[in-house]
Amino acid sequence: MNDSLMVSEISEIERAEFYRKTYMHVGVAILAFGIVEYFLLKTIPLEAILSMVSGKYTWLMIIGVFWLASMLSTKLSFALSKTTQYFGLGLYVLIQAVIFLPMLGIASTYAPEVITQAGIVTASLFAGLTAAVFLTNKDFSFLRNVIVIGGFASLGVIVAGSIFGWNLGLGFSLIMVALASASILYETYNIKNIYNKNQYVGASLQLFSSIMLLFWYILRIFLDRRS
Repeated sequence: MNDSLMVSEISEIERAEFYRKTYMHVGVAILAFGIVEYFLLKTIPLEAILSMVSGKYTWLMIIGVFWLASMLSTKLSFALSKTTQYFGLGLYVLIQAVIFLPMLGIASTYAPEVITQAGIVTASLFAGLTAAVFLTNKDFSFLRNVIVIGGFASLGVIVAGSIFGWNLGLGFSLIMVALASASILYETYNIKNIYNKNQYVGASLQLFSSIMLLFWYILRIFLDRRS
């Protein structure tokens, strides 16, 4: 019966263990992403990488596959079987590495220093947002509707931008940084209160997803400033 209790309802020792497992899995996912991304960038020619975004319909297809695979990965990561959970997390790391290929390929070729800069800013924001949840008793569950509506709206803008060739610009990136930050607050609140102690793999995937969204748009801002 204790396994079905939310994190906020279990003992402090069990809660601390859940936090440790969750954030350890987030760290491993980030490390695995870096390793896979490095391997892909070293083995796939830049021309082939850039072909992913050379045609508007090619990129739309990639976004569609990414969205479907993300939904599947999330579902798998909350399965009863631990093997299935880890498969879902591994699949999600892989598809994140693929979707990041064009932007990191460009960055590593023409402005490699911005990757480190964006990583530092992302880590700093993540640390601050995490502290805001754990050091306060504020209820961030209200952000769910903001994230859902904002997510669908941003997806529509991205699709329209790809079809009509719009330059979404700095303003859109800043809005997406705010949306990703809200997602980190919401997911961290869930980690602190909502999940049960056996859902650390699924919880880590959700938080990893929000971190990667934040990193994507911070890196995009740095790249736009260099162009």
